[in-house]
Amino acid sequence: MSDGRVVMVGTLRAELDAALRNRYGAERLDDLDAFAAADAVVAVTSGVCGVRAEHLDRLPGLGAIVNFGVGYDSTDVAEAARRGVAVSNTPDVLTDCVADTAVGLVIDVMRRLSAADRFVRRGEWEHGVPALARRVTGARVGILGLGRIGLAIAHRLAAFDATISYHNRRERDDVDYAYAGSVLDLARDCDVLVVAAAGGPQSQRLVDAEVLDALGPSGFLVNVARGTVVDEPAMVAALEDGRIAGAGLDVFADEPRVSAALLDRDDVVLLPHLGSATVETRAAMTELVLTNVERFLSDGTLVTPV
Repeated sequence: MSDGRVVMVGTLRAELDAALRNRYGAERLDDLDAFAAADAVVAVTSGVCGVRAEHLDRLPGLGAIVNFGVGYDSTDVAEAARRGVAVSNTPDVLTDCVADTAVGLVIDVMRRLSAADRFVRRGEWEHGVPALARRVTGARVGILGLGRIGLAIAHRLAAFDATISYHNRRERDDVDYAYAGSVLDLARDCDVLVVAAAGGPQSQRLVDAEVLDALGPSGFLVNVARGTVVDEPAMVAALEDGRIAGAGLDVFADEPRVSAALLDRDDVVLLPHLGSATVETRAAMTELVLTNVERFLSDGTLVTPV
């Protein structure tokens, strides 16, 4: 039976849903009446749904929002702060798997591995060979957003003798990678632009038509951040016009819907937002969410506040 302290906003992975129900009798917000929702102290959500003002209106006693995922741009953090509601996410535990995914996309889109797989499956190898691909080793890699995940991507690609540059809102003093003062400068000087920046209004369509033109017809785009960071129509147009060489995408502007213009292109690799989707990482994320919930209920603090 619910004790009313924990509520779920949106659909959560089955293991987390079950744990919250078993430990706290948690229910989804949509299943609660106004009286029951008023008792909630902690709301657990994910980057798919988030907690917005309309949810907060129904949760007057809320003290914390615990987000399953490192990205929390779907939650209205400013409004939560205005109402005195703390927010947490699940950093660090998913860094390695997202970085692995980014490197996989770099290799795949540059070496055309997925395209070559389709070439074989279509029976075309008997009639010829696929187009030549591009070498990953020694490539110039620009990383947009050198936070935890961006840094992990850089460390991995350094093993490919890649030349790493990056752009952040502020230059880091703890790395030796070249700093680009703007996204445009970063794109001009790289073979592949890897997007690892946080989502949200401040990064909306940061990679626009001008940046894509700076990347150029020999340049590749890889995005493991948020679909909103890239101007998707501009990217589609750049691909169709041959103004960039290809794209490796784990995220999209309107998930799970993907632009039909991308589906049949062999110069694009499409993944269903699976950057952190491994058994080990999802288990660690689930445990960190539960730890944040328990900590807040016990002493009013969060383990990983944003």
